[in-house]
Amino acid sequence: MIPGMNPRKMQQMMKKMGMSQVDIPATEVIIKTPEVDLIIRNPGVSKVNMMGQDTLQVTGDIEELPREPIKVEISEEDIKTVVEQTGVSEEKAKEVLEKNEGDLAASIMELSQ
Repeated sequence: MIPGMNPRKMQQMMKKMGMSQVDIPATEVIIKTPEVDLIIRNPGVSKVNMMGQDTLQVTGDIEELPREPIKVEISEEDIKTVVEQTGVSEEKAKEVLEKNEGDLAASIMELSQ
């Protein structure tokens, strides 16, 4: 909150403005991005609602961990299925399956367009 301000007075002011705040007793917060995982230890988490919109405020000790690329095994059967459904070469089918992390439906849809 605001340093030096009475917490009770602050709550009253927030209520008049249509705001509410609830502390969440979290023990760890993890935010996953495509490149890194953000691990927040000893977090202070507050949920603030203002005019029907919820916002989370998180403070704590932040650690960034790089994400390991996911290596997906592509089976010959999956490659053949994509080739049969789309008419592309086996090399192209394998390339698109790897890009889509082995997702047959997404690969077939992409190659069919």
